[in-house]
Amino acid sequence: MTPHTAGQLSARARALAATEQLAAERSRQREQWSGGFTRRKFLAGAGMAAAAALGSQLVTTRYAYAVPGTGNGRALVLVFLRGGFDGLAAVVPAGDPDYAAARPGIGVPDSLLLPLDRRFGLHPALAPLHSYWGSRQLAFVHAVGGPHITRSHFQAMDQVERGVESGEARTGWLARALAESGPGTTFRATSESVSSPMSLAGSSGVVSLRGVDSIVLYRRTEKVLAALGELYTGLDLLATEQVPVALQLLGEATALQETRYKPAAQYPAGYFASAMSDVARLIKSGTGLRVATVDVGGWDIHSNAGPAQGGDMTDHLTELGATLAAFAADLGSRLGQVTVLTMSEFGRRVAENGSGGTDHGHGNAMMVLGGSVAGGSVYGGWPGLGPSALVDGDLAGVNDYRDVLFEVSKAQLGLGSIDPVFPSHRYSPLGLMH
Repeated sequence: MTPHTAGQLSARARALAATEQLAAERSRQREQWSGGFTRRKFLAGAGMAAAAALGSQLVTTRYAYAVPGTGNGRALVLVFLRGGFDGLAAVVPAGDPDYAAARPGIGVPDSLLLPLDRRFGLHPALAPLHSYWGSRQLAFVHAVGGPHITRSHFQAMDQVERGVESGEARTGWLARALAESGPGTTFRATSESVSSPMSLAGSSGVVSLRGVDSIVLYRRTEKVLAALGELYTGLDLLATEQVPVALQLLGEATALQETRYKPAAQYPAGYFASAMSDVARLIKSGTGLRVATVDVGGWDIHSNAGPAQGGDMTDHLTELGATLAAFAADLGSRLGQVTVLTMSEFGRRVAENGSGGTDHGHGNAMMVLGGSVAGGSVYGGWPGLGPSALVDGDLAGVNDYRDVLFEVSKAQLGLGSIDPVFPSHRYSPLGLMH
């Protein structure tokens, strides 16, 4: 037998021994939990009922947690208005004849607008937010867009949530921002959904849930918790890392659930309000929440947008305004450390269509609400709505959405350079944050 052949046999013997050892360990664990408590049953949902399955959605990707209290104490709440938000319906160019001509049926007349600055007025359905404009805690950035964003929902969402001009980035912009801000607590990054959005793709330790009260372990006993803690011990699997984190999350959520949450403001009904109330609860409970994401769908209003005092647009704006105002009131003095930012994949066309709505467009409006906001202003350049100013019938996106995202996350997450978050983008400051 040659040395080469002997070496091959030795390697095979070692591999066979390792395989037999792993099989024996698995057999031992199967016997230990033969009383009906198995990984398969647990992951199928027999143990954890609530937001998501343990190790796949409840705690996503690999984690990087630190002790409670890390960070600068500030929080960013990103509200994504999915479907294509009509910024021209919410923040209306007052006294603009081009606007009136383009929207004879759904345009908001000047007599109904709530005054903002000399150029714009606010849709009356957003009246609950108007006082925050007066206290300089609310600002808008209009005519927001970005290069190469099409009128496709999927392409536009993918691009703006990744924060790059091409589809090459595998991570979301918010994930990169969180990486720059450093480690944090269990609830450092929370998505009020059964899965995290593309903006958080690649982030460490995102918690996806439908409310803190939904995190429940049935038949919870010390014996069950101990069994779960040892379930994946010794196995080279991602769940080996995730199970302890999920148990930590369960413990912290249970502690929160022991005190019933009583909001300091009256929220309207609906999922959006429930999600924002839960975010307020996490912030006020001192969980170390640094970033929260909330999705609000239904903004693809191609028909029946309605006039200022009725229709689908008024209904949606009413819910949006009432919920955000309740959230701000619920936080009270804590609003000084929290910023709410709304965004969408694109805006709507300037002219109304034949169905009493608007089709997919480009330039849009973003809302910024919080105690650190230099409010009482509509920021960015305004190209106007004249025929020569439009781009294929759309409001021109002369203000880059990445400038807004970076400026807000810089203030809230303590970021330095823009390069790690939005590579190859040249930042143009807006001055909308203190």
